[in-house]
Amino acid sequence: MDERGLRQADLVRLAAADGVKLGKSQLSQYLSGKTEPRKATLSFLATALGVSAAWLSGEAEDAGPAPAASALVTPSASAAVPDHSPAPHDPTKKGEPAMPRRQFKKSSKLDNVLYDIRGPVLDEAYRMEDQGIHVLKLNIGNPAPFGFRTPDEVVKDMQDQLTECEGYSNSRGLFSARKAIMQYDQLKGIPNVDVEDIYTGNGASELIQIAMNAFMDVGDEILVPSPDYPLWTACATLAGSTAVHYICDEQANWYPDVEDIKSKVTPRTKGIVVINPNNPTGALYPREVLQEIVDVARENQLVIFADEIYDRLVMDGKQHVSIASLAPDLFCVTFNGLSKSHMVAGYRIGWMSLSGNKSIAKDLIDGINMLSNMRLCSNVPAQSIVQTCLGGIQRGQGLLVPGGRIFEQREYVYERLSNMDGVTVTKPEAAFYIFPRLDPDKFHITDDDQFALDLLKDKHVLITAGKGFNWKKPGYFRIVYLPRRHTLHEAMDKVEDFLSYYRQ
Repeated sequence: MDERGLRQADLVRLAAADGVKLGKSQLSQYLSGKTEPRKATLSFLATALGVSAAWLSGEAEDAGPAPAASALVTPSASAAVPDHSPAPHDPTKKGEPAMPRRQFKKSSKLDNVLYDIRGPVLDEAYRMEDQGIHVLKLNIGNPAPFGFRTPDEVVKDMQDQLTECEGYSNSRGLFSARKAIMQYDQLKGIPNVDVEDIYTGNGASELIQIAMNAFMDVGDEILVPSPDYPLWTACATLAGSTAVHYICDEQANWYPDVEDIKSKVTPRTKGIVVINPNNPTGALYPREVLQEIVDVARENQLVIFADEIYDRLVMDGKQHVSIASLAPDLFCVTFNGLSKSHMVAGYRIGWMSLSGNKSIAKDLIDGINMLSNMRLCSNVPAQSIVQTCLGGIQRGQGLLVPGGRIFEQREYVYERLSNMDGVTVTKPEAAFYIFPRLDPDKFHITDDDQFALDLLKDKHVLITAGKGFNWKKPGYFRIVYLPRRHTLHEAMDKVEDFLSYYRQ
């Protein structure tokens, strides 16, 4: 492709002109060496590139005679694809060698960053779908594809306000949105929060990146749970610091192991991340555990970062406790949003609240302000619905009680997994994730990704491997139980059958 001056998009267009089915994701798989093209596709690629099919597949050392330039594209497509061929090197010019083509690689900052929720296994699922294979997706907590709709009143309010959302807002966000968030924080008992302490974002994810970049420096450490939502580890790493993982104990309902937290505090530790309710386990932390974490933070003068995006998706009559409400003397940053509770993941609206002892973090807050200003503002139309959502539209609560979809789907998946031979699982109390464990003596799992890939290829069921959540023990995986009951029934049947014969 380099020698012919062809890009991926060029080959895709050439294929379409010749009636060959070739998607960009398929071509990316071929380029990465993850999969090999079928015979017909290989023949087309060889013709388009002017080489032999045997050489292209690695079966021959000779690429074959170089074709004339006109042979590199078909007449039907030549007009549609611009000529990107490099100017030929003139060997008569003082015998100068051709300048080597410059290669661009990803930044080394990404070497220790992972986000396998959307990783290689998902790429393989896309490739399979391009080939017409139906994949049961249990990998991403995205409500909309599973029939969870945004309340009509929320959609109507956004429509009515669109003409007022054409310009940038204050970099922190619309006053009406921040006022509603402030009042929500007050109901949660979060202390010392004013309108100016609240920042809206394009989802909480954007604000996590801003907070980590403002807070962390090279050589710093931050305590992050394991298993975790991997964005936290990734953002801390990209900020140049080290994410030190403390263990959440499976034998104790996946609650944080406070003794492990204490053992991992060093002079370089600046903060601690608490994900409650937890993703991927669905655990809801009781007040007593949160108080112990606050005591550790207080003793070691740590900043608390609280990811509470699922605080309105709690079941079994339990109540969520915001950790910031227990720490008025510490500086806390709490993250939340509407993506999950109001089924508006695509609208991209989240927020970050600064609370507690802000006097010890004045310089940090200046840094947060600077980064917030640099991105101008978050999605203004999405900000316009915050007041509507927090002020009264709480229909999602009906999904979380007996008879509600999320409650009943959790019950079904939990019962099915519990009854599978060699599977142990803790019942989640919040969110819509469950994190089962496979018996190591029975299945001999050493590579979570391979397990996920094998399940996908054999049964066309897509899950996320436990390793993707910075969990070191093999044999774990996350299931999203958002699909409707009949889809979950089909998926559980496939998983159960797969586990009846699979060994690694």
